[in-house]
Amino acid sequence: MKDSEEPLATGADSTALFFHALAILHAPAYREENAGALRMDWPRIPWPLSMATLAASAKLGRQVAALLDVEQPVPKVTAGKIPEDLRKVAVLTVVDGSPLNPALDLELTAGWGIRGQGGIVMPSEGRREGTRVFLNDRACWDGLSDAVWQYSLGGYQVLKKWLSYRGSRLLGRALSPDEAAHFTHMARRIAALLALGMELDANYRTLA
Repeated sequence: MKDSEEPLATGADSTALFFHALAILHAPAYREENAGALRMDWPRIPWPLSMATLAASAKLGRQVAALLDVEQPVPKVTAGKIPEDLRKVAVLTVVDGSPLNPALDLELTAGWGIRGQGGIVMPSEGRREGTRVFLNDRACWDGLSDAVWQYSLGGYQVLKKWLSYRGSRLLGRALSPDEAAHFTHMARRIAALLALGMELDANYRTLA
């Protein structure tokens, strides 16, 4: 630790410590190296040695928290001027190039969810081809990489799980335009979170 850095006090701000922990838990390197402890719900979080280190780590954690909070817009991800690489993620598209017709094209009939024993809804195979995830035979979300599509939290594949509960047979209706846009926004949040991976790993490496 540099002499100019203030040592971390035992009474450090609990909010900053929470966001520090969030940043560490989402570092790909940490998750790989501590997979066993995470499976047992007993992970060990490295302790920052200085207030400056805590502040930098907590700042990253706040970015992660913003991306995970689907109730709040994130500038340059779901709101405002969105970079071109994110604008290409999960674009709602009609396969034949015709204009989107919400009355027809938002029916989720591609078989993403089934109702099992006891009425429990379970994810099903659905239809995914390359970077396209289909709603039905006419419409799809295009621009979904394997990494974004397979992203999991709590043992569940986030996007596939969301789709599994929203089949037209289960809902008794088509998706609303807002729901279809919500899927796009979730995919873009995941893409932005994955893009933070190297920075999250670097932060973790300073503490490990």
